[in-house]
Formats: sequence, structure tokens, C-alpha cells
Amino acid sequence: MRGDRLAQALAERELDALVVTTTTNVRWLTGFTGSNGVAVVGAGQRDFITDFRYTDQAAAQVEGFDRIQGERSLVDDAAKRLSGRVGFEDAHLSVRTHGKLAELAEGVELVPAGDLLEELRAVKDPAEVDAIRAAAALADDALEAVVLARGLAGRSEREVALELEAEMRRRGAEDPSFPSIIAAGPHGARPHAEPRDVEIPSGTLVVCDWGARLDGYCSDCTRTLASGPLEGEMEAVYELVRDAQAAAVEAVRPGAACRDVDSVAREPIAAAGHGDRFGHSLGHGVGLEVHEEPRLSQQSEGTLVAGNVVTVEPGVYVSGAFGVRIEDLVAVTGTGCEILSRLPKALTVPGA
Repeated sequence: MRGDRLAQALAERELDALVVTTTTNVRWLTGFTGSNGVAVVGAGQRDFITDFRYTDQAAAQVEGFDRIQGERSLVDDAAKRLSGRVGFEDAHLSVRTHGKLAELAEGVELVPAGDLLEELRAVKDPAEVDAIRAAAALADDALEAVVLARGLAGRSEREVALELEAEMRRRGAEDPSFPSIIAAGPHGARPHAEPRDVEIPSGTLVVCDWGARLDGYCSDCTRTLASGPLEGEMEAVYELVRDAQAAAVEAVRPGAACRDVDSVAREPIAAAGHGDRFGHSLGHGVGLEVHEEPRLSQQSEGTLVAGNVVTVEPGVYVSGAFGVRIEDLVAVTGTGCEILSRLPKALTVPGA
């Protein structure tokens, strides 16, 4: 039970309880998908509080907790159930709500809990990995139908992005994990490009970054595709990024330092003279949110463990010319990793 994992972590930090107010963390902990819920977890305490609008939903979704109907703000009801040293989500709780909680919970010591729940969420259980795998498969199928089967040249970036998102919804996704990126030619040199009402020309590279949210869990994948035969250095840069990405995926395993995995991809790109054109981190965790812990970057102090699900997405961005990014979603296993993104990475001209 996730509540038991949290209770153990609280005992290690000498906290009597944690009050959980963030919607995503409440969902992970209790299964509740509504927009107004608070959980209080301690050694022998499992309280879930919501208001009248969600009592039936909570009865269907929340197990292993005492379900309590409170007022709409929920703060008063949560305060009544706190005692001792109580952690709070200091990265998310507003100053106003913290002040009200401190005022109402008389005699309670409120202690910042940092990223305690985010650290627990970073280690997925098998059911979570299955959910992410299913989201990735749905997104892959959508790209095959909308892009790989129909091609890119002559269609606008925005048209392709909208059709891709509509196809994911038709196949059962709740929504995209994030706004889809379809970026051709020089526009692809922007890592977070927004699709334009601009026709994709033939003979260039097109960055496609998309993902689906299914049963609450996200996927994230990038493929860079060709809209026709390429000229100049585009194909050579593509192969450089593909080799760097493959090496980094191979380095994903339990016990690997996140910084070292980032270096595996970064070093060959730098050696080829493109180091200053790879300016973002190698990857990030994915789960109920599309950006979670752990981070694969030069600033990371962490180490990968079985149950982490991370992206591996090196890129080279040549300003004014083109961009290349190749990304897989990867689950860390007990001995190595499983690639959840199944689409091929050899340079492809869709529809050809």
C-alpha cells in the first residue's frame, strides 16, 4: 500500500503525519481523481477528506482510508485531525492556506516535507509501469496512423499536431500529455517549438514530440522524421544523435548515476563539435505528470533505481537550419531497462 510506504518514510523523518493537499499527490496516494480532496497519513492514520460534491466518487475510488465529508475548503476538517510534528507540502501549499492551517491546528508543529511524495512517486510499482506502457503504445499507434502512413510534406505543422491529438483521443486517451510539437526545418531548432499554420516543405527534418495520457498516466516520445531526401549535414547530425541516444539508453540501469547517463549522450555530441547545440538535460521522469523525478542532467545528484521511468532524449539544434531530437520512454528494471517506445529510430521518410 502506498500509504504504508509514506508512513515508513514519515517515521524515518520523525514526522507524526503528513497533510497532502496537491491534487496529483492525493490521486497517487488514494486513487481519488476529483479536484478537491485532502489526505492525512500517519503511523496509524489514514484519513481522506472531500466535500459533498465528491462523496459518491470517493466511495468508489478511495480504499484503505477513513472517508470524511467536510466543508468545501477542507482546511478546518484537516486541522482537526493533526497532532504532533506534521509535514506539509511546502512546494505547493499557499502561504494563505498554510497560515490558516497553522492557526486552526493549535499545538501542532508544521514542518516542511520537501519533495517527500515526489520521491516516492519516482519509483513506480508494476501497475504504474503497465499504465505508462499502455499510454506509450497508444501514442505510438496514433503517430503511425496520422504521420507514418500519410507523410508530412504539404501538410501544415498545426494540422498534423491537431490530427495527432484527435487520433490519440479517438483511441482512448484522456488528452495529450502536453501540447504536441511538430516543427519542420529551422523551426525544429527550437526545442519547445509551437506548431504553426505553415506548410511542411519537402527535403527537411521534422521534429515530432507527442504523448498520451491514459488512466491518468503519461507517455512522452520524440521522433525526428524526414519529409523527403536530405541535403547537407542533416543526415550526419541525425545519425550522431541516434548513436548518442542508443548509448545513453544502454547506460540506463539500477545504480547508474543520473549525471553519468547524461554524460554518455553529451560527450559524443560535444566531441563532434555540437556541444553548445545540446543545451537541455538528457531526460526526466514520467508518471502521473509528464515531468517528474528523477532528472537525467549534469546537475542531478541522484541514482537510478528499479521502478524509475525516464525519458532519454538528446538533441542537436542548429539555429536557422534544423533540429534533431530522438526520445524513448524507458523503465528501469532490476537488471537494466525496458524501452517502452516501440517506433523505429532509423531515419524515416513517412508515406514514402
